Amino acid sequence: MTDRPVPTEAGILAFHKRCEDFYPADAVDADIIQQRAWYDALCAAFDAPPPAGMVKQDGLVAERIPVRRYRPAQVASETRLLYIHGGGFVVGSLESHDAICAEISEAAGAELVSVDYRLSPEHVWPAAFDDCWAVLVELLLESHPVVVIGDSAGGNLAAGLVLKARDVGLKGIAGQALIYPGLGGDLVSGSYVEMAKAPGLSTADVAYYREVYAAPGDATHAFPLRAESLAGLPPAFISGAFFDPLRDDARAYAARLVLAGVPVEYREEKQMIHAWLRARFMSDGARVGFAALCDAVRRMANP
Repeated sequence: MTDRPVPTEAGILAFHKRCEDFYPADAVDADIIQQRAWYDALCAAFDAPPPAGMVKQDGLVAERIPVRRYRPAQVASETRLLYIHGGGFVVGSLESHDAICAEISEAAGAELVSVDYRLSPEHVWPAAFDDCWAVLVELLLESHPVVVIGDSAGGNLAAGLVLKARDVGLKGIAGQALIYPGLGGDLVSGSYVEMAKAPGLSTADVAYYREVYAAPGDATHAFPLRAESLAGLPPAFISGAFFDPLRDDARAYAARLVLAGVPVEYREEKQMIHAWLRARFMSDGARVGFAALCDAVRRMANP
């Protein structure tokens, strides 16, 4: 398409404008250190204080992987939540999604662990995946069910973890929640064409992130849509954004899960763009979508 598709909701348009203001016109030419600095500044601008009584504690898994644990004032579930942040595998940290994690933990009444996995290009596939896998295994060894949650690149990692857990016979995953995940679509059809120049994320951006991540084409856990079978996976909540080149990844994965007999709750946020989670205080659509995510995680954590 030659025309740039854009939503009409005023709140999400204001959010996008605010995000764009953090980056200069030549941002694409900046090195990765500068990219991370801009992203961190952007995330800080949308930060929010933790819920009253929330306890946060930083630590290490396997003596090297930074994690942050969130414990709400009222714990209603023994289930643990594992949150894997987005950022194209190249940006993001414990800080970038701190408020999001705190609010999900509070809403679910469950302890949440966020993982600060290694980033590309310094660490390519499977470094990030291995870090997240190590944290998942440790949580399952604590003998509590786990709900795996991730947005964007984190949604990719979350889906891959759940697939690997099934493949190796690791039990205990109570559910998976994927928010605008990138799952390995073909880049040349559907939303990758229709939304190639959508605000917030372009198809060219997706191609760049895949190249930097450097996962081989036969790495099924890096491209969950390429898995031969999705049977035997835990229940899923999947949320896609209409104005997002990754939209059809979410659609296709949800459809395949249904056909494989997996319980699925699928939402498509009709006025949302990629990264709308951060817009939950500016956009009515993002607020409703975030509430739906929190409710789904709460139900998975409290069956």
